[in-house]
Amino acid sequence: MKEFAIKENHLFVKTYGKGKRYVTPLVGVFVLRDYAARRLMNENPRKEYLNRVGFAVSKKVGGAVTRNRCKRVMREGYRRAVSENRIRTGNLIVISARQDAVGASSAEMYEHISRAFRKLGLTAADGPRKDD
Repeated sequence: MKEFAIKENHLFVKTYGKGKRYVTPLVGVFVLRDYAARRLMNENPRKEYLNRVGFAVSKKVGGAVTRNRCKRVMREGYRRAVSENRIRTGNLIVISARQDAVGASSAEMYEHISRAFRKLGLTAADGPRKDD
């Protein structure tokens, strides 16, 4: 399933402020229902709901090389978590790296992201998505 990236700052701010969150030692995961999901579904050729995902790494974590590596590892952990767990769609998801994420492997990142998804109720086993 194709995921769209969150690129606008206002969506990050909205997700941080109004979304549910779960924090692990490696990442903080913020989730907010995407009210533009129906419009995006109609524009999608497959006519299905999609998640919009953003990855954030603070300058406190390290320099540019370190931050980019953290984002790569987080993206891989997210891809694996989505492929192995059925994740409900139609959400804004922001995954933010914490200081301990430096040097973490994608397998460790997968474990932490999967745990956050289960705690936030994003797995399909938690029940079907309720539409408007």
